[in-house]
Amino acid sequence: MFGGTSNSIFGATPTVFGSGATQSNPNPMKDVEVVSPPDDSASCLAFSPAALSQDFLIAGSWDSNVRCWEVQQNGQTIPKAQQSHQGPVLDVAWSDDGSKVFTASCDKTVKMWDLNSNQMIQVAQHEAPVKTVHWIKAPNYSCVMTGSWDKTLKFWDTRMPNPMMTIDLRERCYCADVVYPMAIVGTAGRGLIVYQLEGQPQQFKPIESPLKYQHRCVSIFLDKKGAPTGFALGSIEGRVAVHYVNAQLPKDNFTFKCHRSNGMNNGYQDIFAVNDIAFHPVHGTLATVGSDGRFSFWDKDARTKLKTSEQMEQPITCCCFNARDRKSVV
Repeated sequence: MFGGTSNSIFGATPTVFGSGATQSNPNPMKDVEVVSPPDDSASCLAFSPAALSQDFLIAGSWDSNVRCWEVQQNGQTIPKAQQSHQGPVLDVAWSDDGSKVFTASCDKTVKMWDLNSNQMIQVAQHEAPVKTVHWIKAPNYSCVMTGSWDKTLKFWDTRMPNPMMTIDLRERCYCADVVYPMAIVGTAGRGLIVYQLEGQPQQFKPIESPLKYQHRCVSIFLDKKGAPTGFALGSIEGRVAVHYVNAQLPKDNFTFKCHRSNGMNNGYQDIFAVNDIAFHPVHGTLATVGSDGRFSFWDKDARTKLKTSEQMEQPITCCCFNARDRKSVV
């Protein structure tokens, strides 16, 4: 991976990773800090798939860059490469074989980063910023799914200049997740649509939002057989909904409060947005991160909070788990 080209950072002038001024960054949990972090807020994170023997971490950020680190067994990180957009990077996704990374940006484009050649090319275009990007690997097709603030969901063959399919949304795409054969999209106006991806992508059913305020993030969870069966939805109101697509009983679906102050401040409780949700790939527990600067782990089946972190200095914007040995990044 990271084949030698003129775009590689190895042996290059020191214009990548941490070239800006250093700032204080308290680490109350004494976790391992990523070396040479972005110069602005991270908007998205993704660990490499299990197809790769080594862990790599991708991060997109508001400084318009996307970065890659190698993550060692002890959690230490090695900066490997960096690429750029013309606007903030809002989402990233790996291909199933780990050879490519797809990046969605406010510059209205999606790019494909070939990690072997360290080359980046544009593979998708929207009329407004692209909020989400996901790779779909189906038995009869492979494509990139992109969701945009132009109120469209598009599916792209990376070899073709035009989308394979375009689905019009009622509102702007705010969040999405894909676990084949299921996709879910959350939009402005508290819209929720489930899509089935078998054969070709098509709407399965709209779902009435279980939350009263704007959606911020969504993550699909699996049943005991490893099939997608529902999702967790986070909102700006410090609340998460756990929802089964085909619930056997109404009580199977529930919501819980999180990322709120413990006490009252002048008669009011401080409530913070839930910025991201990630499910553990083995145990099925979930992590939530919020604008209160904390991350928490939850057991959705037991409906129990397992642990909450100490408070960080700044809001936590995103999180993810790796595929094999239980590392998490916030």
